[in-house]
Amino acid sequence: MELQDYLRVLRKRWRVIALVTLIVLGLAAALTVLTPPTYSATTQFFVSTSSSDNAQQLQQGNTFTQARVKSYSQLLTSPKVLDPVIADSGLKTSADLLAKNITATIPLDTVIIEVTVTDPSQAQATRIAASIDKVFPQTIQQIEQVQAGAPSPVKVTVVKQATADLGPISPKPARNLALGLVLGLLAGLGLALLRDRLDTRIKGERELKDLTDKTVIGGIAFDSDASKHPLIVQVDPRSQRAEAFRSLRTNLQFIDVADPPKSIVVTSSVPGEGKSTMTANLALSLAETGMRVVVIEGALRRPRLLDYLGFEGSVGLTDVLIGRMQAQDVLQRFGRTNLSVMGAGPIPPNPSELLGSSNMERLIKQLERDFDYVLIDAPPLLPVTDAAVLSTIVDGALVVVGAGIVAKDQLRHALESLETVSGVVLGLVLNRVQAEDGAGAYGYYRYEYVQDRDRQRAKGRRGKFGVAHAQPVEPAARDRKAARVS
Repeated sequence: MELQDYLRVLRKRWRVIALVTLIVLGLAAALTVLTPPTYSATTQFFVSTSSSDNAQQLQQGNTFTQARVKSYSQLLTSPKVLDPVIADSGLKTSADLLAKNITATIPLDTVIIEVTVTDPSQAQATRIAASIDKVFPQTIQQIEQVQAGAPSPVKVTVVKQATADLGPISPKPARNLALGLVLGLLAGLGLALLRDRLDTRIKGERELKDLTDKTVIGGIAFDSDASKHPLIVQVDPRSQRAEAFRSLRTNLQFIDVADPPKSIVVTSSVPGEGKSTMTANLALSLAETGMRVVVIEGALRRPRLLDYLGFEGSVGLTDVLIGRMQAQDVLQRFGRTNLSVMGAGPIPPNPSELLGSSNMERLIKQLERDFDYVLIDAPPLLPVTDAAVLSTIVDGALVVVGAGIVAKDQLRHALESLETVSGVVLGLVLNRVQAEDGAGAYGYYRYEYVQDRDRQRAKGRRGKFGVAHAQPVEPAARDRKAARVS
């Protein structure tokens, strides 16, 4: 992972990191409060040898003493010293248990032994250290005495009387909370990175580039109000999302300048990726330029496009395919624009067969002659085969990729289903991209129209979803000069 990946995880999953940090910090605080305080008392001993007459003997004595203090530090926790200490202090414990509370250390290149005694009671710790002050020098003298009545060659002197620390040595609230904060941040970051690695959903353009070599021709930012205002190109034509659809329109027109696609099926991998709103807004963007555009509601199982556009769908595509009505009889014009709409009509029992029929192919060829663009809102690729069937009789397919919705394997299988039937993928459109995931992605415009923006949003509009009433449309009077060879 690169630095940008870590920053993206921090921006996206900061709540997880903060929650884990607070939990660990709370545990550290609870542990600090519940842990009984521990006090310590310290004392120091200086170990020396008998006096010498010359420098050589002094050096030998110093070497001898440094070697001895290592043994003395271990002797401090032995029953030889601690049994008399227990007796002198009036303790009810054993030497082995008391040894766990006694620590002897030797500063480097010295003959000083520093003894630390810990205990839940400050007075008790001081009393034990004071007993060691009395017992330890006597014990060393007895051990080092070679003959009875002869003086010991080693002398142990108390250089620091037993003194207790002013406060408890544990718990340390500041240290514990600081440690809890650091551990919480590390644990939260680790959990966030783990969740990010286990999350196989498409989040941004980088995942698409790693997954497939298909071109990403557009990116639309996530908008929580999209369900309330699906036709953003009409409701707020100067918004960033509306500009993103115009950018998608431009990229689509430049896919193949020599032989641009006219009939396009818009689909996705799974439901909920926003293909219907994508189709409607793309159609409006194309119609803005004066092009004649027709949108077909090809999702015959769960049609939703007409609801977004504010039309009724009592008759439509299925009526045309079974020969009950002509195409011009079911087309409806969207307000005063060059956009015409053909609804799904009655839901049939065999959608795939109808969409893949020769009647559907003839209908598309007819509409290609009458219009500049034919957009078909098709069902998702994975649940049903309708979109794959349609891709074989149109110029190409636009695959909408819902960021945070579709998994990598799902998108891979969807693209494979199009390749299996030799369908042409014109490009991928990344939809619902979160701002923190979309740095560098298509469709993010920091330049906004400010003038009249509020007036545009507040302006009253007629019809459902702020759409003007539909008007019937007549077929185009003229054919194109040159029909494309299918």
